Amino acid sequence: MLHSPTYREAYAADLKKSLPRIPLVADFAGFAAAGRDLYQLHRGYETAQPYPLDGLNTSPVGNPYEFYAVGEKKMRYVGSGADKDLSSIRFNDRITLAGIPEEAHRYRLGSRSAVDWIIDRYHVKTDKNSGIVNDPNAWSREVGDPRYILDLLARVVTVSLETMTIVDSLPPLDIRDQQ
Repeated sequence: MLHSPTYREAYAADLKKSLPRIPLVADFAGFAAAGRDLYQLHRGYETAQPYPLDGLNTSPVGNPYEFYAVGEKKMRYVGSGADKDLSSIRFNDRITLAGIPEEAHRYRLGSRSAVDWIIDRYHVKTDKNSGIVNDPNAWSREVGDPRYILDLLARVVTVSLETMTIVDSLPPLDIRDQQ
């Protein structure tokens, strides 16, 4: 229900101020099936098939953990300003990914797309006050997968596209009277 564009528009003011109100709808089964599909998709995001981006099959040179590592410099879209290309990401100094469909940016987590969220969060950063280093590459080593972050980005593209397919197929928001 919360993914329905009609619901979000109709209850926009309420959603900014309070917890969501879930109305009774005529096609409850349609919303329940979509919710089940979204749950399965998002719960299994780490096992989703990576979207076949150009550059994804880059073979490592040297240590694969270093080759596929993200650094202190954030991933970024190719180009800037008016020339920013949302279909291409400079993953690190060795890898550029291309072919991200425009549709993948429609799925939003708050004010950003899921792809933007990955770009913003997956880089090495040091907390100024404590000096603690947050290195997402450590997880790659822990799970024994040097490509974890690279494949995660491609999986998020897949999940974003499939999410929008489910959202676009939601039944009409036909609210029933509560009796």
